[in-house]
Amino acid sequence: MPGGGAGRPPYEPGVALDREKLLAARLHAVKVRPYLAAALFAMHVVEDRSVPTMAVDAYWRCYVSPGFVARTPTEELAGVWVHEVSHLLRDHHARGERYAREEERHRRVPATPAAEDRERLRRNIAADFEINDDIYGDGLPEPTGAVLPSMLRLPEDLLMEEYLRQVSMSGLDGDLAWLDCGSGADGHARPWELGPDGAHRLSRQQRDAVRFRVAEGIKARPGEAPEGWRRWADAAFHPPQPWRKLLGAAVRAAAGAPGAGEDYTYRRPSRRAAAVPGAVLPSLRRNPPRVCVVIDTSGSVSDAELGSALLEVTAIARAVGGRRDLVSVISCDAAAGIAVPLCRAENVELIGGGGTDLRSGFARALRSRHRPDVIVALTDGQTPWPSAPPPCRTVVGLFPRPARAVREEDPEYVPDAPPPWARVVTIGRS
Repeated sequence: MPGGGAGRPPYEPGVALDREKLLAARLHAVKVRPYLAAALFAMHVVEDRSVPTMAVDAYWRCYVSPGFVARTPTEELAGVWVHEVSHLLRDHHARGERYAREEERHRRVPATPAAEDRERLRRNIAADFEINDDIYGDGLPEPTGAVLPSMLRLPEDLLMEEYLRQVSMSGLDGDLAWLDCGSGADGHARPWELGPDGAHRLSRQQRDAVRFRVAEGIKARPGEAPEGWRRWADAAFHPPQPWRKLLGAAVRAAAGAPGAGEDYTYRRPSRRAAAVPGAVLPSLRRNPPRVCVVIDTSGSVSDAELGSALLEVTAIARAVGGRRDLVSVISCDAAAGIAVPLCRAENVELIGGGGTDLRSGFARALRSRHRPDVIVALTDGQTPWPSAPPPCRTVVGLFPRPARAVREEDPEYVPDAPPPWARVVTIGRS
């Protein structure tokens, strides 16, 4: 079992996949962990006899060994469902990749294939340590030999990265060499995985939407979830920025400009109507601003941060009175996509994954059919900025980063600070 019983599972080529038992186990997992229901039902099952037990990839495919399903009791199988989906919700794929890149930068000689396998296993074990203390009990029995921090006399409630930094885990290598939860647990691709072009993959925004539905459910009924999941939900589902206040300056500036921001309406009589008896005079009304949101979709921005960006887009739409026709979204890495009108935030397709140059996003926003009154850029800050301020208000929402951020190809790189003509806020802080 992933994170469970010790010893390599036997290879059983003649066993057929008992799909009914597998799905019954998922229903049991939903029953005892209802706050994870959206995520459990989002995973797509792929039968594969080369998988040791069960494993997941970054695209929310769940690879299943028929022999493992046959010999595992249904309640324990439900625990494996929860175990695997926990890897996906905690974004262990992206976090494992980032940790591996960090290790590679500090390595003086190239790693051998055997060393890479050991590092992969270390990341998998550390990821299991992070999640297993929140899984078992209350309807999910703990299997014999479950991989827990107490095996190395480590405290519970730490993150994968903290476990990796604290101990080498070399003592576990021999006993757990078979352990393999897939790239969804450590960021290292497996031969059996279908990859980014395979069938039944969840897109980046679909994965984000699932995470936020789970986080929203935990926040709505916090008493049902363990402390670790409540902390995760707090980080994943932070309160959005007070966009009504942030956009207020743009509204006032637009209203003060000739012919912009204001319009006449007969819904409310003018205060000057008394001076002209018998005439119906319109009053002036203030229009909400037109907002273009430029979202940094480069490779350095995580799935969780893109989910935060979608949450902010929803809050911006509310701040302009629910007028989604006034909000457009541009995906931008090294090049900008087209400005897409906002229908529903979770349906916005965020395309990218390359380098970063938000200058093209600003240029695209200003070339839009309706020039925006406000440009909101949501980014990690690792980008060049326009040399001159755009002819509209600008708000930069920064995803939190360490004081010194780096580029993979240039360890000496330090990103420029956002320009002084932009209002800067940190996403996740009210």
